[in-house]
Amino acid sequence: MTARPYPRRLAPRTLRGRLALIALATSFLWIALLTTVFNLALDTRLHAQADDVLRTRAEAVAATIDTRPDGRLTVREPAEDQALDTGVWIYEGGRAIELPPNVPSALQRQADTLAGRGTRFAETASPTATRFYALPVAGPADRGQAGTVITSVSLDPYLSTADTALAGSIALSLVLLGGVYLLTRLVVRRALRPVGDMSTQAAEWSKAGVAERFGEDGRPAELVSLAANLDELLDRLATVLRHEQQQAADLSHELRTPLARITAETEWLTRRPRTPAEQRASHEAIASAAATMGRICETLLSEARTRTGQTPGSCNVPALAHELALRGTDGPPQTPMIEVHGGPATAGVSAALAERILSPLLDNARRYATHTVVIECATVAGTIRITVADDGPGIPEDFRDSLFEPGRRATPDDGHDGAGLGLALARRLARAADGDITLDTGHAGARFTVTLPAG
Repeated sequence: MTARPYPRRLAPRTLRGRLALIALATSFLWIALLTTVFNLALDTRLHAQADDVLRTRAEAVAATIDTRPDGRLTVREPAEDQALDTGVWIYEGGRAIELPPNVPSALQRQADTLAGRGTRFAETASPTATRFYALPVAGPADRGQAGTVITSVSLDPYLSTADTALAGSIALSLVLLGGVYLLTRLVVRRALRPVGDMSTQAAEWSKAGVAERFGEDGRPAELVSLAANLDELLDRLATVLRHEQQQAADLSHELRTPLARITAETEWLTRRPRTPAEQRASHEAIASAAATMGRICETLLSEARTRTGQTPGSCNVPALAHELALRGTDGPPQTPMIEVHGGPATAGVSAALAERILSPLLDNARRYATHTVVIECATVAGTIRITVADDGPGIPEDFRDSLFEPGRRATPDDGHDGAGLGLALARRLARAADGDITLDTGHAGARFTVTLPAG
């Protein structure tokens, strides 16, 4: 006879089955850990409660005992002392002067072994699980321990509680595991329903063959077709999606603060009547926050238009620098002078893009310079290096690490209403053109170096 071959794959072929098994295994480990910890903690707590009962009873009995000068014990019999007599031995030395009625011999032997041996606990399993506690009774100063009070309590109620809790926790664990498995399979099946539609859509968008594929080996059956079609689609969409996601993140991050200000001011206006002065101040705050939101949106959308409309080109960097410098001469009288130095330099980017990169640097330099802003242009190793320096206070050392993060300003309360996006957007544009913007430390004032490809 030929034996029937066993299946080659015991693991599920579908992602739904694999995820359900992973969830089941993880839940099993976690629930087993919690069940173990719970039952250990419960057992410890029950033993602690039993010990508290034993101590309380022993101390209550000891309070009824008087020690005579000769070291002998006198037991005062309080009224209604049946509760104290249950499971209680009183020893004078090694002799029992009081003991419980009808005590089993095994319990009596255990009590005898504890007499005169100081404070201690003990347990016996026969005839029933019982816990003992021995409390010494002090004698005269020169006699040491005169006697011992021993109390006992049956552990059967505590063990019954622990067994019931263990059985209940195991039953609950099994119910939870079954629910986790079934719910995981249901949720994963519903979540994977769009995968087939995504695969068909990706195949329609693809126009050419895929050079490299994810492959089918070791992959769940649902993702084989999707993995084969997503390679080219992701190549085409990666750059666009990255920029769009970054722009959306920037918008969300930067609009949060002025939007929160508008919401707070609106709620403040509607909660109770305000004076005309308070209303006017609130309206001004709302208008200022709205204007800030407008500037943020315009800046980010302008950056997006510049990026998507960017075309290869070249520009005369010194000429552009002179043009930008002249634009600053029509400001207030205290506007710092801008000096342009350097020889001919042609960058391999369009003039519009170069202006978008340099403008935030010049705006900051004009804002913080004391007297002069200097632009230097040079060609270094096939790249164009543009330095923008001012003689202002410079960048605080504790702010340099976050200088190019969107929405960050070194001094938000300096009276300027910028959104903190200029440097971040300028660096992003420079890097998109295979260049960069860096801060040069070790100089007086602020000094930025812009690197662009040569044209």
